[in-house]
Amino acid sequence: MATTALRRYGSQLKKMWEIAGPAMITEISQFSIALVTSAFVGHIGPLQLAAASIVLNVLEEFALGFMLGIGSASETLSGQAVGAEKLYMLGIYMQRSWLLSIATALLLTPIYVLASPIFHTLLGQEKQISELAGRFAVWMVPQLFFFALNFPMQKFLQAQSRVWVLAGISSAVLSVHVLLNWVFVSKLGYGIIGAAVVGDVSWFLLVVAQVVYMVWGSFDSWTGFSTKAFSSFPAFAKLSLASAVLSWLAFLGLFLFEYS
Repeated sequence: MATTALRRYGSQLKKMWEIAGPAMITEISQFSIALVTSAFVGHIGPLQLAAASIVLNVLEEFALGFMLGIGSASETLSGQAVGAEKLYMLGIYMQRSWLLSIATALLLTPIYVLASPIFHTLLGQEKQISELAGRFAVWMVPQLFFFALNFPMQKFLQAQSRVWVLAGISSAVLSVHVLLNWVFVSKLGYGIIGAAVVGDVSWFLLVVAQVVYMVWGSFDSWTGFSTKAFSSFPAFAKLSLASAVLSWLAFLGLFLFEYS
């Protein structure tokens, strides 16, 4: 009896890690994009590191909390669609999530544009740091829209157990990100603005790679863009916003803990 239970436990544990392992690699790789940026900017100087850190650790995390929450709202619905064998709904849910995420990115854009006075006036940062952070944030605006496309696609692929593909794409992009930072920031000396642009390029590559795989990966769940994405949109938006608020509250708790 005990041996049989252990075998079942081992079998279930193996299945869990077959999903969880690649998912962890994906999350760590994508999180490390900002970490690598900070590491290369840190070699430029303390002022540049301070400016980049406040953008990456406060502003970007704030945006990521909302974006991840919006993108994750389709996760439950996608699981239900897979269980009901209505795979075509996965593409519909992803498109709805795209629409809402892009709208969220548009709403967050002014915060990036006005980052300098926000950091200086509201957070009490030094004027020199705030001004440089504001310039860095403006150049990072494209990443908001790549976040908006990335997270819904990520949930779309995860719902169909294409986790190793996600892990491979994310790891490859992280490697390219390191290389681009080494070339443009360390060797060519494009500075903190160069680091921001490299981040934009890396997230762009991540999104493009997933789109190419989704379109050419023989998915029954992707049949192209559909007007069905607009149906039942208010209910989907309500679910997504609730998820976004929960994610943001988790970020806020972590932020207060780190900076208290």
